Amino acid sequence: MKPVPRALLLVALVLAAINLRPGITSLAPLIERIAAELSLSRSFISLTTALPVLCMGLLAPLAPRLAMRWGLERTIVLCLGLIGLALLARLAAHQSVVLIGSAIALGAAIAVAGPLLSGFIKRHFASQMGRVVGWYSLGMAIGGAGGAVLTAPATALFGDAWHLGLAVWAAPALFGVMLWLWLPNQASAAEGQESAGLPWRQPRAWLISCFFAIQAGLFYAIATWAVARYHEAGLSMLRSNSLLSLAMLMGLPSSFLLPWLAQRYNARYPLLLACGAVTCGCLAMVTFMPRLLPELWALILGFSLGGSFALSLVLPLYEAGSPLAVSRWTAMMLFTGYSLGCLTPILTGLARDLSGSYRLPFAVLTALALLMTLVAWRLGRSRRQAR
Repeated sequence: MKPVPRALLLVALVLAAINLRPGITSLAPLIERIAAELSLSRSFISLTTALPVLCMGLLAPLAPRLAMRWGLERTIVLCLGLIGLALLARLAAHQSVVLIGSAIALGAAIAVAGPLLSGFIKRHFASQMGRVVGWYSLGMAIGGAGGAVLTAPATALFGDAWHLGLAVWAAPALFGVMLWLWLPNQASAAEGQESAGLPWRQPRAWLISCFFAIQAGLFYAIATWAVARYHEAGLSMLRSNSLLSLAMLMGLPSSFLLPWLAQRYNARYPLLLACGAVTCGCLAMVTFMPRLLPELWALILGFSLGGSFALSLVLPLYEAGSPLAVSRWTAMMLFTGYSLGCLTPILTGLARDLSGSYRLPFAVLTALALLMTLVAWRLGRSRRQAR
């Protein structure tokens, strides 16, 4: 078999990563409008964000089993195809059942693709994991930021038809299918002897999962409700949207830079700790003083959250030795992390409906960021004790 150029493998990885986020973040600029037009409550419309995250957790354990049956690369092709079909279905999203159904399909595809892409990195880039995870997380950040920033202009371009602005994100997914079909479907004999079970008895796997759950919950709650929080505080809708866009865009440099720094200086855990502390401080400002230098805090918050996510993706790569083992560790991280993290957007919307203000739910998000900082400290301490 002719070897595939490394550059093509990297391009395929980044393109797949780009497609893992727009289906979720593209709803944020339109969520209040969609809720009003379809007569949906905030807690119900938040299901469009929460259900994909729940599926990304509950279905992640299927990833190693599907890879063993069909091969890692072909399973990723199927996932990208399902993402494209789910986004095309949003052409009919004026029916709330279609909107919810597309969210479930998206979550299922992302649930399986995530662990397998980590295994793909371990298989093809074992000596460059920090740098390549940087590209991988950068791709996800580009997709997430693109969904948040470009959906409103796309909707305007299509005559203010929001269902077209959502469906346009099917294009990169279908392009990704075509590229991944060119890659050979590889499998090793050693992997065929491995178990597809998750590392439930590993204490560090639980710590990693806890950190991931908190950062995921914070990200999706902010992606869903930050615009509404700023608007409630008296900022214009245009400025509120621009603050979310700024936060998403600042995830781009941190997603690439921090995994590279973590590998180069062996500083994974100090960087995790710093990201948690900075996130806590920024959320406190959004909660209690949202009108004081909001651009500054949105910028720093986006950088720290993007870095937290990227660094969490690195952790399973250093805990497991084979591509399938990495997929198993990542699947557990996603299973427990997203299953818990998906509750945050729903509870934030529900707390807003019950309290009449976003201040209380955002205060709880600030406390969660403090807990994330403590988990990061514990991760670093347990690693030092194990040496």
